[in-house]
Formats: sequence, structure tokens, C-alpha cells
Amino acid sequence: MTQPTNPQIRIYALLAASCVFLFFYGLGTFGLIGADEPRYAQIAREMLSRRDWVTPTLQGQPWLEKPVLYYWQAMLSFRIAGVTDEAARIPSALDAAILVAAIYFFLRRFRPGSELDGALIAASCAGVIGFARAAATDMPLAAAFAIALLCWYAWYETHASGSSRGRFYLGGFYLFLALGTLAKGPVAPALAAVIISIFIALKRDWRTLPRSLWIPGIGLYLLVMLPWYIAVQLHNPQFFRFFILEHNLARFSQDIYHHRQPVWFYLPVFLLAMMPWTIVLIAAVVERVRAIWSQGIKAPSTEDSWQLFLLLWMSVPIVFFSASHSKLPGYIMPAVPAGALLIAEYLALRRRDGNIGKNEVGEGHLSEIHSGDIRKGADPKLRLLFAVSHGVLCGLLIFAAFSAASIAIHRRIPAGTLAYIGAAIAAVTAIGIAGALLSRAGVRLLSRVTLIAVVISVAVVIRIAAPAIDATQSARPVAETIRSFSREPVPVAIYHINRMQEYGLEFYLNRATEMYEAGHIPAAAHVVVAAHNTQVDIEQLVPGRRVSYLTSIPAQKLDLYWVE
Repeated sequence: MTQPTNPQIRIYALLAASCVFLFFYGLGTFGLIGADEPRYAQIAREMLSRRDWVTPTLQGQPWLEKPVLYYWQAMLSFRIAGVTDEAARIPSALDAAILVAAIYFFLRRFRPGSELDGALIAASCAGVIGFARAAATDMPLAAAFAIALLCWYAWYETHASGSSRGRFYLGGFYLFLALGTLAKGPVAPALAAVIISIFIALKRDWRTLPRSLWIPGIGLYLLVMLPWYIAVQLHNPQFFRFFILEHNLARFSQDIYHHRQPVWFYLPVFLLAMMPWTIVLIAAVVERVRAIWSQGIKAPSTEDSWQLFLLLWMSVPIVFFSASHSKLPGYIMPAVPAGALLIAEYLALRRRDGNIGKNEVGEGHLSEIHSGDIRKGADPKLRLLFAVSHGVLCGLLIFAAFSAASIAIHRRIPAGTLAYIGAAIAAVTAIGIAGALLSRAGVRLLSRVTLIAVVISVAVVIRIAAPAIDATQSARPVAETIRSFSREPVPVAIYHINRMQEYGLEFYLNRATEMYEAGHIPAAAHVVVAAHNTQVDIEQLVPGRRVSYLTSIPAQKLDLYWVE
């Protein structure tokens, strides 16, 4: 009786271990970085201290740039684990783990045989790992959005058969779409509507559109999403103007927050987010696009429909946000799960071809060997090129992890013993992965051997690069230095420092900072965190008061002064 369950238990154990290590291990080894992480964490802390589940505030003032889902999650995390770096990042890590689980169970039900590959590929994408470890709204949106689209497609495949589960899946679509709206606003339903509408139009399945607009599902969406939006508007009459008009419409059409990037910005960003699966993704996209170009979208097979749906899901967010005047890397996170699923489907077809020994998967698939095809019997030169390219990419990922500390501190690729060790490990890994892919079981081994490279990279960043990242990119060491001079909380002012340091200090010290440039100079004795070599400027701003040098933080080019 136990024989059939043992393989499944091993699979669950592998997925659980992968998620724990990739998303949760070492969450607090370096402090909150950038401006968003400490700012969002501080907002959640203030909401928790006031027991206010409606209005996000920063230093007591309403902060209405983003909806409330991440703040709710962080409040619960702080309540359970305390206010720490790890607790601030747990919501995103948990959302990423839920996303991986959803992908596994969806594929197990609708694409059996590809479920483990799909889950491991999604878990090991650089974008997923990076944003799973960030106290930000990007992963909550990506997870909710991906699960919503998986639910819709599950309904799409089942509703024609009259299965009783169809309405259940459609209800899940509206539920997670509501959570996506609570995570980051109207972008979730807007992107979903565009993807689904284009898919239906290309399939010429016009009856599906009105059937998707299920009244009970719409009611569920409004029931989950609308109460907070109504409550926050009633408490803050400026919410609609500030959030909808300024931080959605105006942010899209104008570069009001100085996030302008070229129109092609998201193409390299997305390819980096898919590391180390970029080569496989390119092969999968080339194959599918060539099939569509040569045959058109006429094949009724569910495999063709699924790949078309994934292509649209992956492409629409990239195209949509490329048209925006304001661009940040996290905006295209909703496209990353689609890329992972497209790779899993591609590998499933290649395994099938390899088992058959020839192409017998139907006219809807390739009858020719295309670049990147790794199935048994493919052109040896192309097979070798693919294996070597993927191995090299995995090796580069490891070398980048070994280089992270030097890049953080010196802004250059390192030279020295650590660099040589990193290069050697990267080379050995690249050769090993290429060799594994050239073996008889190459396609079956792809997700496992690639996961090894990803695990090594994450371990190196956590164990070796984290101190340098903490010293250069987080305000945590600055706050610890301030506390070392005084056990009692003292006023803190800032002068010519960046937003990362400003918001970080406010989180780690749990109090507002005063900005000298704006003329906000504390009357009491206080610490000034200032750009390097600015003591003369500070003395001119506080005539008649003594300014004493305390210490420097060279890694961030900061000086600390005491103003009596």
C-alpha cells in the first residue's frame, strides 16, 4: 500500500525543500534594501501599532500609493514573528511558495507529467527568487495574478465538458483577481481582460467571453475587493485622485517619478528574470512562434491552445508596461510564471518526442528540427550548442553570485582568490550540466541539474555576498552605528542622502527623520546623517551650534555628526 505513495512523498519533499531554501533561507542576512522595502515595512508596522486595517500611513501621514494586501500580510507576520527584516519579507516568500504549489497542482491535473518540471522551473527563476525575498508588492501581485489565470484556463478546458468543477475554477479566477486588485490595483483585472480577450479572439471562440462574465464570480470579486476600496475612500477623500489618477493613470502616461527607461527596457529585464532558463525559453518561444506563423491558429488541440495562452500571458505585460513612461523591473513579474510554464510545456513535448524516437505529436507541432531542439535524434550540432549554452548560462549565474560582493563594494568584477574559486566552480558546473544534457536522459535531467546551479548561487549570495550587500545597500548598519552612540532614542536629521537611506533609517530607528535641505532642523541635540565631507555645510546651516564629527560609514559614503 505504501509503494505508490513513496514517489509522491519524495516529490512533495523536494518541492518543499526547494521553496524553503530558495525563498525563506537567510531572509534577514542583509537588511532591507532600496527605498520600497523599508518604506512598505514601516507602513505595515504603523498600521499594526494603530490596529488600523484601512489606511496605510508613513510617519503618521496617509500613504496611498499602493493597495493594502502586502500591508495586511506584513501586519500578520509582524504580529506572529515580531518586527524584523525576515518578518517583513515573509509575505512575499509565502506568496512565491503558494505560486509554485498552484503551478504544480494545475499541471498535475491538466498537463500530467510536466508538473514537477513546471514547479521547479518557476521556483528557480531569478525573478521569482529575487522578488520572493523582497518586502514589496510585486510578488503578491504576480502570485495572485498567475493563480487567477491558471483558474481561468482550468475553467476554459473544463466548462465545455459540463464538469461540475468548471464553476469552481471560475470562482477561483475571480477570487484571486480580487486579491491581485488588492495587491496593486486595477492593473490585475486590466491585464487579465486583455490576455483573455486576445486569446478568445484568436481562437474565434466568441461564446467563451460572455460565459467568462459569470455574475456570481463578479459578485465574489466585488465582495472581496470592494470593501477596502470603499473604506479607504471614506477615510481619505483624496484616495481616488491620488491612487487612481496619479499613481496609475498619470504614472503610466507620464514620467512623474523619474523612472523613464527606453522602450526596449523590459526585454533584457525579462530575460534576466528568467535566468538561468533564458536559452530554453528562447527555444520554446521560437518553436511556438514558427508553428503559429506556418500553420496559423487553427488547430483545435488543447496543447496548442495552452501554448498560445502562455505566449499571450507572457507577452501582454511586457508590451503593456513597455508603453508606460514609468518603468521599474518589478512591473513585469506577472509575465515570469508564464515563461516558466511555457518552458515546462516545451520540455514535456521534447520528452515525448524522445520517447517516441520520431515526431508523432501531431501536425500542430514541429515537423522540422528547429534551433534549440534537444529531443533525441536532433541534429548533434544543435543539441551540443544548446547543452553548452545552457551550461554556460548556469555557470555565469554562479560566477555572478561569487562576484556580487565585489560589485556591491567596488562596482567591478572581482580579481583574486575568491574570483578564481568562483570561476572554477562555475566552469565545473557548466561542464557537468552540459554533459548531463548530452546524456540519454538529458531532457529529464534538465530541471534537476539546473536547480543545482541555482541552489549554489543562492547559497553563495547568502553566505558570502550578504555582508557586503548589507554594508553598502541597507540602512541597517547606519542605524546600528547611531544606536551605538546612545542607548536612548535621539532625534535624527539627514542631509544629502538618498531615499534608500532615508526610509531605511526611519524603519530601523522607528521614528521620522528631519531633512536639513528642507529647513527642518531639530531644536534639540541630534545626530545628522550626511553625505561624506559636508561638515562645513552643516555648520553653516546651524550657526551658533557646535557640530562634532562622530564617525564615517565609508561603504555608503556617509558621515555622522552630533549637533549640540
